[in-house]
Amino acid sequence: MENTILQTHGISVKYGNFLALDNVSISLKEKHIYGFIGENGAGKTTFMKVLTGLIYPTSGDFTLFGKSIPSDILEMRRHIGSTIETPAIYPEYSAYRNLEIQRILIGNPDKEICDKLLTMVGLDGVRDKKVKKFSMGMKQRLSIAMALVGKPRLIILDEPINGLDPKNISDLRNLLKKLNEENGVTLFISSHILNELYLLATDYYIIHKGRIIESLTHDELDEKCRQYIKIRTNELPRCITVIENAFKDVEYKAISEDTLHLFSHTEVIDNVAKLLMEKHIVTKEFSVSEQSLEEYFLNITGGDSNA
Repeated sequence: MENTILQTHGISVKYGNFLALDNVSISLKEKHIYGFIGENGAGKTTFMKVLTGLIYPTSGDFTLFGKSIPSDILEMRRHIGSTIETPAIYPEYSAYRNLEIQRILIGNPDKEICDKLLTMVGLDGVRDKKVKKFSMGMKQRLSIAMALVGKPRLIILDEPINGLDPKNISDLRNLLKKLNEENGVTLFISSHILNELYLLATDYYIIHKGRIIESLTHDELDEKCRQYIKIRTNELPRCITVIENAFKDVEYKAISEDTLHLFSHTEVIDNVAKLLMEKHIVTKEFSVSEQSLEEYFLNITGGDSNA
């Protein structure tokens, strides 16, 4: 049976008249990887700050590793590793010294942990190099190592792949998967690169204007992001009428005044094409596509591509 390691109940944060978080309730299971999706200003970073104790909620509460009393939650936060907004790294110090300072602050007596982590994140060859000379990818890997010094059971990462090139993104993804699969660490990750989250996460929470509007597993997302027939025509209203009359249980979405996504009947695409030809409907495009995580996000939020 899977253990619930964190559960929030109606978390709200209000700044004056602005409601940054509105009744947010989530549940994180042990050893899962959660993608936290939302546009800029949706409340992602604010919520992560609440979980890590950087800010206090206006209302609501949560349970962390089975503890709900504030003093117990404070103690349980020792089992959380996090990187939120700018990583707390000293640029004039070496990678090793940054980790050693973090080890002392956390109170981890394992003096070998720093070298172990540097090897894990692939920085053992630059352990004595000043961080100010690191590339963005190296700094991100060091920030992950910093989050791991306390041997956390839960890691919270806010936009960890921002500014990384494709190679560094791939390396970081492999590292996070390894932490999850081999160390049993639960991950809660926000990112603007939604298709990258699709390659990593097992579960998703979508937040919009401070509210959780959907939670779903990877399998459920695959079902929603299924194949569709893309039809572009200047006769869209008649095209829709023809399809509705010819097929039962038609599921579609008009994307624009000349574009239709037909989610049902993709297995009989030839029949759909033949029907439109017989009805003399001229198409500018007729193809089979697959909805991406980004497209799905935009559809349910009605937003622009600023996820």
